[in-house]
Amino acid sequence: MDYTAEMEKAMHKAHGMSYAEYERDHDLRMKVEYKREQSYRDEKRQLAKMNIQGY
Repeated sequence: MDYTAEMEKAMHKAHGMSYAEYERDHDLRMKVEYKREQSYRDEKRQLAKMNIQGY
């Protein structure tokens, strides 16, 4: 996959590593994906809570 300078910048900002490091190291990749999954689930819970409260 080709990645852009913007993708590289976002990866550094969000996860503190380059995209090349992400691709190369399986353990780092799993940590990033776990963090993304947790963030997704947290956001989903917050949206459900807001819907219940009538926002």
